[in-house]
Amino acid sequence: MALRRWAAWELSAVWTSVRRALTEAGPERDLAIQSLKAAGAAVLAWALVGWWWKAPMALMAPWTAVVLVQSTVYRSLRAGTQQLVVIALGTLLATGAAALTGNTMAAMALALPPAVLLANYSRFGDQGVYAPTTAIFVLAYSSFSGTAIAHRLFEALVGAVIGIGVNALVLPPVHLRDVRDSLDRLGRDSTELLRAMADDVESGYDRTSAEQWHEGARRLGGPVQDLRSARGWTRESYRFNPGHRLRRHPDPPPGHWDTYWTGLADRLESVTATLVDTTGEWRSLASPPAPALRCLPELFRAMADVCEADRDALDASAAPDGDERKEAMSRAWEAHRLLKRHLLEHDHETATAVGGLAAQTQQLLYALESGPAPARQS
Repeated sequence: MALRRWAAWELSAVWTSVRRALTEAGPERDLAIQSLKAAGAAVLAWALVGWWWKAPMALMAPWTAVVLVQSTVYRSLRAGTQQLVVIALGTLLATGAAALTGNTMAAMALALPPAVLLANYSRFGDQGVYAPTTAIFVLAYSSFSGTAIAHRLFEALVGAVIGIGVNALVLPPVHLRDVRDSLDRLGRDSTELLRAMADDVESGYDRTSAEQWHEGARRLGGPVQDLRSARGWTRESYRFNPGHRLRRHPDPPPGHWDTYWTGLADRLESVTATLVDTTGEWRSLASPPAPALRCLPELFRAMADVCEADRDALDASAAPDGDERKEAMSRAWEAHRLLKRHLLEHDHETATAVGGLAAQTQQLLYALESGPAPARQS
């Protein structure tokens, strides 16, 4: 039964990915295009080297071509250089070991330890694994002659040229959508979290609810990391990439959006941590009184409206509604002012809890007030 559920889930996920690849632009379609390019590069390399030239080591060309259709043109060039160096080293190790020992078994025992060490050398990255595989291939087929070595390196070079050429000239990858997607996800998740907090506080929350909010705020770190990674991929996409000039595409949102949403994610984590500390049997702060809690739903909903307005502003086709954002900020500040009125109406422990909550939400409000504005030059 568990296996059937897993199979059903897997098939559903595959079908969803296929449908998205066919119907909408996104990572699924990008992956499908790169996969088809890699297959096409391998077929082209085999057609040229194996079918037309009938080269004795034709396998090397499609083998090299298929792995060099990487996610950026720069990465293809770097991986191609690494792979050619690694294949040459693996070939030389195998050939030298065979010449010294005259026996395939002894040659493998001699050549494979340094070849595997090369595979783990960080400078070679993922391509390092081709050092031992090339050495095994050379020794298994006893192809030690100078002509065989020259053929192997030449055909690997042809495969590398074809793989890199296909990646650079056929829909060259430009990773711009990932930045926008990560920013949109941060805006959507922040808005949904604040609205969930408002609803739960209004209906009466407990420690379990507060811990769920805190976990939701912590999960915002995922898209923050994705955003940083996407920025790196975007910069790398431009290097040696003719697609930057040949294909029209919108520029990614400027970097100050990253600073804005990352700061909000940090502040949300602090606010939810304070709410966790004020609930449950083992709380470290006193529970806020009911009048103070009644200020929070409006405060959180107004903050959510600000986040939603800023998320909408990311869409180049939509003009941001500045008046709506200002009105939401005014409601948020008014709710916060009402919250602070309860600071002096209770004992010290309760005032400390309300003060901590007021301080954390005020920091979040200031982050929202600044908005996704470019950094000022000093």
